[in-house]
Amino acid sequence: MPQFKIHHVTRYTYEVPVRDSANQIILYPVKDEYQTVLKQDLAITGEPVVEVYKDYYGNEVGTFMFADAHSELKIDSKIEVVTKSRPMPEDSLPKEEQWAALQAIKYQVPYIDFLKQESCEVVGEIKRDTQVGQYMQVTPLTTAQKLNEYVYREFQYIQGVTSVETTPDEIWKLKAGVCQDFAHILLVMLRMIGIPARYVSGYICPNRNGMRGEGATHAWVEAYIPNYGWLGLDPTNNCFVNDLHVRLAVGRNFSDCSPVKGTYKGTSNHNLEVGVSVSYEDGHVQDDRATILTPQPVTNGGNKTDENSYRRYLEMIQQQQ
Repeated sequence: MPQFKIHHVTRYTYEVPVRDSANQIILYPVKDEYQTVLKQDLAITGEPVVEVYKDYYGNEVGTFMFADAHSELKIDSKIEVVTKSRPMPEDSLPKEEQWAALQAIKYQVPYIDFLKQESCEVVGEIKRDTQVGQYMQVTPLTTAQKLNEYVYREFQYIQGVTSVETTPDEIWKLKAGVCQDFAHILLVMLRMIGIPARYVSGYICPNRNGMRGEGATHAWVEAYIPNYGWLGLDPTNNCFVNDLHVRLAVGRNFSDCSPVKGTYKGTSNHNLEVGVSVSYEDGHVQDDRATILTPQPVTNGGNKTDENSYRRYLEMIQQQQ
């Protein structure tokens, strides 16, 4: 069973002191039979009290308020986690029986939430170009695997061409993006043929295997397979998710799973740095760091607009590889 030490730091520095920083964090790894959290240390500037609750999707969510004037906000999460390999579906039942089972649950909670299509004007174009009907001639498992491979093959992994605000329509036209974008397109494809699918945020820890997104925040998809349950699919790397992926949260899309988001009172001029490092049992450390400078306030009709862009830029950097 692989064991990882993951250090995730979000540091936000301000040009002048700000105050009343209200934040939400989803940095608590999933705890189940396939993932055991041995330890977690969470340190936040000002040592605010963090209230933790479980949201609608079962994710642990922390909220805190830092009211005092401050020039830096640092959220430092250190976790030690052990993952366990999970068995793959047998896929022995007739395909007709499996598709009928999916039809039977499409109006049931929670599957109905993961079948609702995002706002996407190119669904018809996706159906035509992917010839999705041909995939439905096999079992849901094989269909999900083939669509996962399609996204990996047809979309280029390019950093910086998208943001968290990029829509599925834009991703489809670009045919490029990062893990978040690959996941969103696969969600559209699975849902439009009746396979419940949910977005997953976390980390990928392949120990120098050259996989996209290693040593950083990552995103993938889980599809519901009859008589099995939720199966992880990583379209960024064209693989099934197993013991090298560490799960943080699940939801309908990125906005349900954003690791950190919030707001504050003060200037929009700030500097944001996010770093993730993964330590392996052999002592190797995979490190990923990114820094983004926010733009200066814009002038509109002679009036200076101080745009609070904290949430938009923080979410952007959290998931961009």
